[in-house]
Amino acid sequence: MDIQPTESVNENKTSQEVFRSQPSSLSDRTKEDSAKAPMLSDYLDYRLYLKDFYEYQRATQKGLRPYSYSVFSAAANIKSPNYLKLIIDGKRNLSADMTKKFAKALRLNRVEAEEFRYMVLYGQEADPLRRNQILRDLAEIRVDQKIRSGEISRENWERVPSWVGWVLYAMTDQEGVDFNIEKLTGLLKGKANADEVRNALEKLLESGQLKRNETNQQLIEKGESVSGADEVPVALVRKLQAELNYLGMESLFEDTAKEREFGALTVALTEEEFEQYKFELRQLRKRIHKEVAVKRQEGAAERVYQINLQLFPITDSVRKK
Repeated sequence: MDIQPTESVNENKTSQEVFRSQPSSLSDRTKEDSAKAPMLSDYLDYRLYLKDFYEYQRATQKGLRPYSYSVFSAAANIKSPNYLKLIIDGKRNLSADMTKKFAKALRLNRVEAEEFRYMVLYGQEADPLRRNQILRDLAEIRVDQKIRSGEISRENWERVPSWVGWVLYAMTDQEGVDFNIEKLTGLLKGKANADEVRNALEKLLESGQLKRNETNQQLIEKGESVSGADEVPVALVRKLQAELNYLGMESLFEDTAKEREFGALTVALTEEEFEQYKFELRQLRKRIHKEVAVKRQEGAAERVYQINLQLFPITDSVRKK
């Protein structure tokens, strides 16, 4: 199954923008943006969200009692008048109790408060595996919110396979696979439970991407080819990429070095060089997919592997935009 999430987003965003490219402050936003309150779902860094929230309140509340850190503290029922500033500046972390108080002062509803809680957990977690797990959960929360609000249609949601669906689709090319739910769950090494496997398999069968063999209904084979996901909502792309990244983190800790290949390269690039290497990575992905498809016509594979390709910025440009 070959779907490139970063190419399928129907937005004018580059591949590194898995989460929104966030302004460093309210002054960096456009005049149109500054007239709107910061949207929680646009942020990954909760401290940056708090900063923009505070600056927005300062810019829009200029009555007899202008908005201040002490006003926020009063709304949160916190004694320290500058506690918000300490959090924004990274001098303090939020406890579970303080997170609830901040959500109240931010006037978040129950669902938004849960989203904010995960943003805080992500921002303060030091363990890389746990941090990636939280990011995956946060992406799932945001997708669920958009489905409930109607921003993502149920039809689009049902059309996009989960990572489990991707693996099951590839397993039709793996030798000796019995598409029994219990056996499939065992082959997945506990990365998905029986219900997740069953639901993913049923979705693939219903969509026609997989089908039962006409002479032996117990055998599963590929059906209709999977079309490109040109209209996949960006929230679904983020959720899927977070899940795939988390699988990579698990492999780093669970699989032996002989079973995997992990490498990294940190370099300084011009914008032109970045675009060139991004293009080359996309071509590499397509070449591998094409070559493997030809090889599977010659014989079955032994295992299913996941290849994640990433190229993203670590620093901002010094040049003024």
